[in-house]
Amino acid sequence: MLNQLEKAIGYMFHNKTLLSTALVHSSFSNEHRKENIPDNERLEFLGDAALELASSRYLYERFPDEPEGVLSRRRAALVCEPSLAECARSVNLGDYLQLGKGEEKNNGRTRDSLLSDAFEAVIGAMFLDGGFEPAEAFVRKHVMDKMIDHPVYSDSKTKLQELIQGSTADSISYELVSEDGPEHDKTFVVQVRINGKVLGSGSGRSKKYAEQMAAAGALERMTNQTDSRK
Repeated sequence: MLNQLEKAIGYMFHNKTLLSTALVHSSFSNEHRKENIPDNERLEFLGDAALELASSRYLYERFPDEPEGVLSRRRAALVCEPSLAECARSVNLGDYLQLGKGEEKNNGRTRDSLLSDAFEAVIGAMFLDGGFEPAEAFVRKHVMDKMIDHPVYSDSKTKLQELIQGSTADSISYELVSEDGPEHDKTFVVQVRINGKVLGSGSGRSKKYAEQMAAAGALERMTNQTDSRK
């Protein structure tokens, strides 16, 4: 089973136990105390440090003219919980988690917090197994390259505002259309209106995410309209 995950993340572990431990949530470990199964929290701690260094070097090299403050904000947006959870979903990490019965019932496999923590734990396990080089390569491919141009983290709301700010007649508003699901796992749907007209909609597990997706949709629509007039 873990072979499929290794193929998805592009790294074959020499010590398979490290990968197995990276997938153990504390709820599972607590329910199996007699078996003395370690959880992934220590690996998460290590992976968080490796992630910060790898992402910092990536941004330092990609944006050579940006000051420290801007780079810090970029890093904070790119390696935040929703971003890492999205990356975890791209390799179906939730399918491999070892969860306690309570977390299983509460849809723990889809929760951003559990997914992002396990993702960092996998980075930590990779660092221990093969050193910083494969861990950094993994971060670059599965986090930075994937999310750097993602509409949520490229700030589509700001880009949309800048696009229309030349006209004082234009106004942007975001409307929450619906929210569904239990409190810990809601899906929000948002529409963006320009001068009262709906130009885009988006959905996500947070209002911020849904707003950015709606803005990205509006930007794409406006770009297509401009291209069609040429």
